[in-house]
Amino acid sequence: MLIGEMLRAGWMESVIVAHATRLAEGSQELRDHGATCVLLDIPGDPAESLHALEHLAAAKPDVPIIVLSDRSGDDFGLVAVKAGAQDFLRTTELNPASLARAMNYAVERKRAEVELAHQALHDPLTELPNRALFSDRLSVALDRARRTGAPVAVLFLDVDNFKQINDTLGHQAGDHLLTVLAARFRDMLRPMDTVARFGGDEFTFLFEELESERETILIAERISRSARQPLTLGDDESDVAVEVSIGIAIVTDPAVSPESVIRDADVAMYRAKELGGARFELYDETARVRASRRIELENALRQAVERSELRVHYQPRVSLSGETGLIGFEALVRWEHPERGLIPAEEFVALAEDTGLIVPIGEWVLEQALAHIAGWRESRPGVTISVNLSARQLESPGLAAHLAAAVRSIGAEPGVLCLEITEDAVEHNRDMAARSLAALNAIGIKLALDDFGTGHSSVAGLRDLPLDSVKIDRSFVADLGSDPSASAVVGALVELGHALGLSVVAAGVETDVQLARLRDLGCDGAQGYLFSRPLPVDGVHALLCPG
Repeated sequence: MLIGEMLRAGWMESVIVAHATRLAEGSQELRDHGATCVLLDIPGDPAESLHALEHLAAAKPDVPIIVLSDRSGDDFGLVAVKAGAQDFLRTTELNPASLARAMNYAVERKRAEVELAHQALHDPLTELPNRALFSDRLSVALDRARRTGAPVAVLFLDVDNFKQINDTLGHQAGDHLLTVLAARFRDMLRPMDTVARFGGDEFTFLFEELESERETILIAERISRSARQPLTLGDDESDVAVEVSIGIAIVTDPAVSPESVIRDADVAMYRAKELGGARFELYDETARVRASRRIELENALRQAVERSELRVHYQPRVSLSGETGLIGFEALVRWEHPERGLIPAEEFVALAEDTGLIVPIGEWVLEQALAHIAGWRESRPGVTISVNLSARQLESPGLAAHLAAAVRSIGAEPGVLCLEITEDAVEHNRDMAARSLAALNAIGIKLALDDFGTGHSSVAGLRDLPLDSVKIDRSFVADLGSDPSASAVVGALVELGHALGLSVVAAGVETDVQLARLRDLGCDGAQGYLFSRPLPVDGVHALLCPG
């Protein structure tokens, strides 16, 4: 009663005092109604006071506690503060002013502690739990699973091509993307679930008490659909739909460590990326082996760039209009691995795309190709060079200016260089790709659409691109002469290319029969093993200057 009167006398606002005579009652009161501050007065054994302090702090961690005691001449007050109390007051020295002052101090100190704890355990950009808090909650969930048998599932999500968005639209756009995704993920989960920003463009999810593996998969599908909803990014305010890859680890043995579960989900996520991204995969042991090999390959590829282990080979391209003759080369990157020998591009280019290494590799290939074509044109003035351009390169700022300067440096016209792009590279960010292609076309660089016929672009979409030629994919050429329908398909592609005003080149020509059918169908050019395999630089010199 005396303390209540002091509070009413010293506090400027109205005060409601709830008095509990037992610890259990006090804990329940805190859980049900909360409090501005707890005044804890337990006479007798100091150990009982410390036990009560820990119990009440666990019941409502964000409520400050002031310990009251009539003990004097010892360090109990210091012990209480170290144990989690915000202050210690002797009951013999209480008065309205000192009590009000102590409560104000306790409230502010607790508020600062809560804020610091929040900052330590939450991501500052998205306000989601961070890696440390996620790992702690997963550890608690696994402990609970050991006792109850309740299933636990962890999902590991990575935003596909996030680095590309950062590089092309800026870090502010990347940050906005992450905050939008975080809000979407948080809104779609149950209160008992956890979504965390694990780092960079990675998010992790923790689910308990799901009914089945199928339910986990359905949740992954919902998360993926949520991420795909268009959002506005960049200064041009264009709508962008992002894709995500998700790995799923369902815990079958709750004795495993949190780190192992997260690693398994991460391994499954990388498997999803290997299979093309924008999908989800369940973890299995085979996935762990594949992920380990991928990490080894990635490290080796980084060293390959640093150690100059990459090589450029060149495949001749011939004209089919009139007499067959050499008209140019396509530059193809190879990796001369110290143990495995020459590795073709299809085994490492996708990895280079994922890691961003494709940009320095692509720039190096362009430099090598231009340097070589400059020498070859002295003996064969009309030959040109084709170089594949990745989506990341296509969306690089200043690409056109950089290439214009590179071509001028070899003393050639821009038309000596032809850049080959795929429909996927264009469709990844069509507006930006269209601007880049227009800039390249404006300075005279030739543009070709690779893998023609395999994509999903409409005729109108192709007509809007400033292309000079299309290259029919080898999968269509392979069946010429053996499948009657193949001629009809290739013929239709040739006619479509010509209708769009484009030159048509066929890739993967390996037999005289295929060559004859391509001539009959009006194809303008071809390349493939029938004419030559990709050649090292010395091989090209021998081809151009026989004897």
